[in-house]
Amino acid sequence: MTVTPPSSPSSSSSPSSRERILARIRAAVAEADDAPAPTRDYLVSHIPDDPAAALDLLHRNLTDYRATVHRITAAGLPRLIADVLEKHGARSVAVPDGLPREWLGATDAEARGDEGPLSARELAATDAVISGCALAIAETGTIVLDAGEGQGRRALTLVPDLHVCVVRAPGQIVASVPLALPRIDPTRPLTWISGPSATSDIELDRVEGVHGPRKLEVVLLLAG
Repeated sequence: MTVTPPSSPSSSSSPSSRERILARIRAAVAEADDAPAPTRDYLVSHIPDDPAAALDLLHRNLTDYRATVHRITAAGLPRLIADVLEKHGARSVAVPDGLPREWLGATDAEARGDEGPLSARELAATDAVISGCALAIAETGTIVLDAGEGQGRRALTLVPDLHVCVVRAPGQIVASVPLALPRIDPTRPLTWISGPSATSDIELDRVEGVHGPRKLEVVLLLAG
């Protein structure tokens, strides 16, 4: 018995459904007027143009998101980081390239550099990570990372169970998202963090640590 194989799709040069749809759209709008520029007369910030007000609002919103927030000057930062790591029982800490080494000057935790980089197994076995940030947004209580110096690749701040993030105040704090966007490079790998990673099911049972660290400690590094 001879079995005839199923015929293959036609290899003709007829346009695909996608191409036909796009062609009809282009034809329909070919003679249309240009779209008007969007109106941007909305408020770009809802707080006074005051660094102290932005700092206080960021602190409150981070706390509302269940992050632990500290305020410290550079002189006290190494001791604070050591105390935070000890409080959480962190015996190892991932260190992004470019992070100031003096920040770790008071801790006995093993510092694991990411020059290698750390393998997935090594990263999963690391208790904590310390990073800087690109900026922080006061009105939303959000920290933005862009994999810049002292921040590391995205996995570095998502896998360890504890993230200690240092925000320089007031230089890295902006009031709102509209004020933040011009300072962010959209081509970089951005991570927007609003509190510890958390989700909830249909019964509203909150579970932390599903998509990132269960514990977030934010250090507001004050000038002077």
